[in-house]
Amino acid sequence: MTFPILNTKRLKLIELTHQHVDYLYEILSLEEVTRFYGTNRFTLPVEASRLIDMFHKNLVDKRGIRWGIKLKENQRIIGTVGLNGLHLKNKRAEIGYELHPDYWRMGYGSEAIKEVIRFSFNQLDLFRIGAIVYPENVSSINLLIKLGFSKEGLLRGYISQNEQFHDTFVLSLLKPEWMKSQV
Repeated sequence: MTFPILNTKRLKLIELTHQHVDYLYEILSLEEVTRFYGTNRFTLPVEASRLIDMFHKNLVDKRGIRWGIKLKENQRIIGTVGLNGLHLKNKRAEIGYELHPDYWRMGYGSEAIKEVIRFSFNQLDLFRIGAIVYPENVSSINLLIKLGFSKEGLLRGYISQNEQFHDTFVLSLLKPEWMKSQV
């Protein structure tokens, strides 16, 4: 699969390569970013390098696509957004994302997610996009609901992070719902 580069008004969604390790490490080494990420914060740059390798393998295996979120104004990588658990046959995936805290509440997350949703339904012909979110991550839940996602339920003890099990909400957006909102 050729990597699909996506553009929005302020952002370019690009393939992450090893030249982006420092940006990714900077973001994922922050406790406030990884608190609801489902993994412990990074303590070594090699962890970011391995994650980029995993993103590439998932793309090659058609199991996921992860974009770096790059500001058009200064070319800085401010986060990532992507599809995990991609099942083209069953036309579904889960969306995931994170941003550097310096760029929270500026509309960048919403802008990037909207473009990935558009790509997912129009180019990949997915029927369902799911999201797994910690109940405490109210900002992310509110963002997804604003973008048309519906809360489906609670998954008890679903994620292990920092040697503790955490509940998560599952949310989803179906293609017919999204298409209705685009009119």
